[in-house]
Amino acid sequence: MSTWLITGSSSGLGRDLARAVLEAGNNAVLGARDLASVKDLADAHPDTALAVSLDVTDHAQVAEAVRGGEERFGAVDVLVNNAGYGYRAAVEEGDDADVATLFATNFFGPVALIKAVLPGMRARRQGAIVNVSSIGARVSPAGSGYYSASKSALEGMSGSLRKELAPLGISVTVVEPGAFRTDFAGRSLQQSATVIADYAETAGKRRKEVDTAHGSQPGDPARAAQAIITAVEADEPPALLMLGPDALKAIRGVIEAQLAELKDWENTSLSTDLSSS
Repeated sequence: MSTWLITGSSSGLGRDLARAVLEAGNNAVLGARDLASVKDLADAHPDTALAVSLDVTDHAQVAEAVRGGEERFGAVDVLVNNAGYGYRAAVEEGDDADVATLFATNFFGPVALIKAVLPGMRARRQGAIVNVSSIGARVSPAGSGYYSASKSALEGMSGSLRKELAPLGISVTVVEPGAFRTDFAGRSLQQSATVIADYAETAGKRRKEVDTAHGSQPGDPARAAQAIITAVEADEPPALLMLGPDALKAIRGVIEAQLAELKDWENTSLSTDLSSS
């Protein structure tokens, strides 16, 4: 039995993961901004579930959630930074306050949680950290520049963190889901109030009022939850876990395009060395 702390447990992937973790017989700290949204899960598992108020942008709540989990179950073995949301805007359209809140949630919140659980994990020389990112960090669609940037920051930090923690017996895995049947593209999705007509054919096509993807996403969050558990429990958890055939197809396309461009510009890249002639 292990203890998982899962942020954003109230809906979507976080809720399905929390349910799967509890049904497998593990303990779970259910982080949610609205405790009522996870009451049913906590009531169904009174001995192994702890519901905590957790807005990841409130670092006092972050500290209290970790402390509560450690006091109730003895340790937090697995941290899943799942809480987050999307934000759509052309880069020029983005509101500074909106972007600051986005990064506070998608990047600085996970960092605060990581810092809060690491002392215990280091002392035990074991643990797992799962940071839920997005295929958007690789694809960088028009209209998702700020969201992609927040997830790219999370992934860049995770890569360094993995190297720092591997010798201490702590794994770090980035999860990149494709399109899943959750509220991500519906209720949870935010966008800029400013609309600039020149971006109608690029970022404009992904605004909520014209996006028809919500409700028809192919991914099953319950199956994604099982995939995450499988990865965490592996002898060697992966650095990167792609979820969904659309995510795999997208990342392969990005990598192939990057390799082709590297080859096209190889001579120019090599020409910059002092020893080049």
